[in-house]
Amino acid sequence: MSPVLAGVLQLLALVVALGLSYRPLGDHMARVYSSDKHLRVEKWIYKGIGADPTVEMRWPAYLRAVLAFSAVSVLFLYLLQRVQGSLPASLGFVSIDPGQAFNTAASFVTNTNWQSYSGEQTMGHVVQTGGLAVQNFVSAAAGIAVAVALVRGFARSRTGELGNFWADLVRGVVRILLPISVIGALVLVACGAIQNFSGIHEVGQFTGGTQQWNGGAVASQEVIKELGTNGGGYFNANSAHPFENPGPLSNLFEIYLILLIPFALTRTFGRMVGSLRQGYAILGTMAAIWIVFTVLMLWTEFAGRGPAFESAGGAMEGKETRFGIGASAIFSVATTLTSTGAVNSFHSSYTGFGGGITMLGMQLGELAPGGVGSGLYGMLIMAVIAVFIAGLMVGRTPEYLGKKIGTRQITFAACYILVTPALVLGFTAVALALDTPSHSMTNSGAHGFSEILYAYTSGANNNGSAFASLDADTQWFNSTLGIAMLLGRFLPMVFVLALAGSLAGQTAVPETAGTLRTEKPLFTGLLVGTILIVAGLTYFPALALGPLAEGLAA
Repeated sequence: MSPVLAGVLQLLALVVALGLSYRPLGDHMARVYSSDKHLRVEKWIYKGIGADPTVEMRWPAYLRAVLAFSAVSVLFLYLLQRVQGSLPASLGFVSIDPGQAFNTAASFVTNTNWQSYSGEQTMGHVVQTGGLAVQNFVSAAAGIAVAVALVRGFARSRTGELGNFWADLVRGVVRILLPISVIGALVLVACGAIQNFSGIHEVGQFTGGTQQWNGGAVASQEVIKELGTNGGGYFNANSAHPFENPGPLSNLFEIYLILLIPFALTRTFGRMVGSLRQGYAILGTMAAIWIVFTVLMLWTEFAGRGPAFESAGGAMEGKETRFGIGASAIFSVATTLTSTGAVNSFHSSYTGFGGGITMLGMQLGELAPGGVGSGLYGMLIMAVIAVFIAGLMVGRTPEYLGKKIGTRQITFAACYILVTPALVLGFTAVALALDTPSHSMTNSGAHGFSEILYAYTSGANNNGSAFASLDADTQWFNSTLGIAMLLGRFLPMVFVLALAGSLAGQTAVPETAGTLRTEKPLFTGLLVGTILIVAGLTYFPALALGPLAEGLAA
């Protein structure tokens, strides 16, 4: 079987698996967030944290709960790392220095999972399982909660209430993430991923030397890393490491986990607003972008010219032989079009255009299908922008799902869109203007520029993947990337929840002959065009200096 055919068949198998999961999971999540009943274990949690799940919150209260929970999480994870040297099962590792502890705490709480350290040489079992793995669950649940709050804003009328954050957070963990993670961990263990709390072992090598390996609860952390679109690896090699991702079957399963919840949330959206066709329109937009990006990545990585490319069957540099070009290309698109950031290959070694595709996937806002929660609310923000543009073209007050899009709503949407590019381009410009950050670059020229641009694109978009040729474990990058991750996560949430509150307070307007049919393919096309134009106008000059220049020079 040719490598190209193998890649195409894997893509088709992935589409079938996602299609079979779409309806049951989407409907289940809709029931979870619409139910007024609480499980016994959930009641124990509410009692333990002193929360009343029956109290409805307006958007400022919902936002305060999100920020308060996240602030406490950052502080807890920071302190846990700072005292690691005194903890049991630390594997002899010392406490983490302040700069890296701040960067890691900000990274995992914001669902970014950017890592400027080697996990197997830095973090002990307690920090890995009691700190990082816990944040993989709750940061993902927080993202879904914010998306559900926005959906309620569209679904409700004449009320500013968006639900209860604590109930949404706990239900997301207990009823969605935990059950799937238990099953997924068993699948990964069956595929060969390790799951233990062993210490450091010294093993011999064929060359006569020795190498040290340490175990860990890898399978259980790997599954929530992908399912929650987190991305932080137990080992430095991330999903290229055989303990995390043993072979082709586990690799395909991990890609499936990455895409599972973000795609299924579109059906949850359709259920909660009372129109499945609206959910299908959003799904169609996400799927179209994902398929096009995947096909382009497969093409650019298989179509390389020269003796090395021809002998290897494509651009094999930086890719695992047990996965090959096709599986690596599909994985790279899935992880950068979501906010996952897990990697099974070396993105810096991709072709110039291939590296540009990974960067552009993040710069679109990671909407196709995006992170758990963040992908849906980002896409709904873009839908508001698309409706507004359509209204300008026909001279009619724009409406979306029965809600008028006025000055207040479009202001919130515009602020959401502008936050991340301002962070990415601003930090990139400052880093390149100073001497110290540029010393971390492994390469010069267009590729070196791409290293810096990729790092801040990944940080501010809460992705967490890296070009892997940049020395980011410095005071500058630990600090600035930590700030970019925090601002890139929580500033957009401010505008999402403010928009949700303004929509929930409106009275729904009935459809008329002039209402834009947002469930039709025409609107899907308009939405795709809006996303590409907004991202293109924002990032094209920067991309032209980096991956495009490199690709054209090849």
